[in-house]
Amino acid sequence: MVYRTRRFDQMIDWYQTVFGAHVQHQDPALAFLTYDDEHHRFAFLNLGVLDPAHSDTEKQGLVGVDHVAYTFASLDQLLDNYEQLKVEHIRPYWCVHHGISVSMYYADPDGNQMEFQVECFESGDKANAFMTGPGFDENPIGVEFDPEVLLARRKQGQLGDFLPRTTHQPVSPIRGALGSAA
Repeated sequence: MVYRTRRFDQMIDWYQTVFGAHVQHQDPALAFLTYDDEHHRFAFLNLGVLDPAHSDTEKQGLVGVDHVAYTFASLDQLLDNYEQLKVEHIRPYWCVHHGISVSMYYADPDGNQMEFQVECFESGDKANAFMTGPGFDENPIGVEFDPEVLLARRKQGQLGDFLPRTTHQPVSPIRGALGSAA
């Protein structure tokens, strides 16, 4: 789950206490927490940094659940799902390689956001190591990608080197989280 909050430190403390979670990565705008071997179970977007013009802390507007994530077993399955949805004229509003996952973000008719993702590492330990390494520190958001380019690479049998994120720039702006999901 990803939450947008104006009570960043309080939320982190609460989830640490209630779930026995620990911080995997934290910077002024983002925090990722887990309570098991998964790279993260909760993420928090600090609206005080990302949207400083507003100060309401009540549950209205931007404050609340940002999105729910669903994991696919493979990059091929994620791409198959993309192709099936594209036929139905349903397209992602944001495609980003987070480093720990490759993700496509969609919005339902009410604007509820969901992330369809595939894990980049075969073990939680390797994902955790990436999250504590220099590449994630340099870019905890991710690098955007074009799913059509990935489909072309798949047809050519060249997907094998995509999952490990070796390029950490340019940092993608966060899409959908702070505005309408287009």
